[in-house]
Amino acid sequence: MLMVLTPTLMLVPTIWATPAKWLWPSALLHSLLIALASFTWFKNTAETGWAFLTPHMATDPLSSPLLVLTCWLLPLMILASQNHLSSEPLNRQRMYITLLTSLQIFLIMAFGATEMIMFYVMFEATLIPTLFLITRWGNQAERLNAGTYFLFYTLAGSLPLLVALLILQNNTGTLSLLTLPFSNPLLLLTCSDKMWWAGCLLAFLVKMPLYGVHLWLPKAHVEAPIAGSMILAAVLLKLGGYGMMRMLIMLESLTNELSYPFIIFALWGVIMTGSICLRQTDLKSLIAYSSVSHMGLVVGGILIQTPWGFTGALILMIAHGLTSSALFCLANTNYERTHTRTMVLARGLQMALPLMTAWWFIAALANLALPPLPNLMGELMIISSLLNWSWWTLALTGAGTLITAAYSLYMFIMTQRGPLPMHMITLDPSHSREHLLIALHLLPLILLILKPELVWGWAA
Repeated sequence: MLMVLTPTLMLVPTIWATPAKWLWPSALLHSLLIALASFTWFKNTAETGWAFLTPHMATDPLSSPLLVLTCWLLPLMILASQNHLSSEPLNRQRMYITLLTSLQIFLIMAFGATEMIMFYVMFEATLIPTLFLITRWGNQAERLNAGTYFLFYTLAGSLPLLVALLILQNNTGTLSLLTLPFSNPLLLLTCSDKMWWAGCLLAFLVKMPLYGVHLWLPKAHVEAPIAGSMILAAVLLKLGGYGMMRMLIMLESLTNELSYPFIIFALWGVIMTGSICLRQTDLKSLIAYSSVSHMGLVVGGILIQTPWGFTGALILMIAHGLTSSALFCLANTNYERTHTRTMVLARGLQMALPLMTAWWFIAALANLALPPLPNLMGELMIISSLLNWSWWTLALTGAGTLITAAYSLYMFIMTQRGPLPMHMITLDPSHSREHLLIALHLLPLILLILKPELVWGWAA
């Protein structure tokens, strides 16, 4: 673990000591080396158990794909942010990269934690850099409102979790993930036990977000700068799914009855947010709502507690992380040229930037789960495990996948096809930096087709 964590910590003084000319190249190279070093976490010598154990941290087949995704995203965020920060003063550029690095440190410690309280502290700590990114580097005045929504939704959800963890510590005497699965099963019979169950999962359901407590997400995404949107869509939402998978081991007996309303909300949310996507005019808002829709499937897959559901949820989380991050990057390349997020005002870009259209096409197809991409593997595993649980879910998941395909194609056709508007006179050509950025998102996704067992998690 320290092999990746120490270089990430040392990246902070490197950023502040580097001369202005070499700031972005050195930060990019350093973070890319860290990302390549993190691939060693895939080598799990134990078939099912923990690897890379240190006193406070470890990886297992569930956390290692998420850890690698976290490390992979930092160089991509640095690549994506280079253009729109070039006009800022040098110290603010340094501060921005430092915030991104601190976010990676907190996320590595959250996904690697073997102790629930450490996970909780790091889960909360990721709020601070993200809030700074949204409220300081956002695009317009609405960003303060978005930051407030983001902060209060997440805090209101996660305070009950702290109380729930302290109660668990009181009852079992430990919060270590290594020993909790082997502690005596809890007898959860009273009404207060049901409240405790809800407290344990509420924070994660808000973070996912579950339909109904999702209003902070579109606001935060639309107002955040490109790096904020990327890390939010790709990794911060996955903290919720990861936390739910870890906590459900202790909540076994109650989940069978109490999970019904949450599964229904999640699957209804797939249809509702998909329908909202179909009438969106704002490109970033459309991609943000599509994240809520995909995460609804993940919540359903986790809450029915079958090995297939868990595996599908993990595959879909990784695939969605890469896909939605790529879509946000593509939306940002459009925004930097046209200075608008409204799709009607930035149509027909295939005529101007044909190679970008190829990237848009691949990303849109990945978003609608084209076979044989991992997105489809995850969705099929979740849908089949839900179908096994109840026949009625097929109506919801089937309609959900249909709507997903519809809004993905709507997004592609609106941004790329049709005549170029008359008000677009000078468009910058696409840069190698942008092509590299999208390629580094979509190549891992395509390569995962060849070796999906890397992200299968526990059921491998």
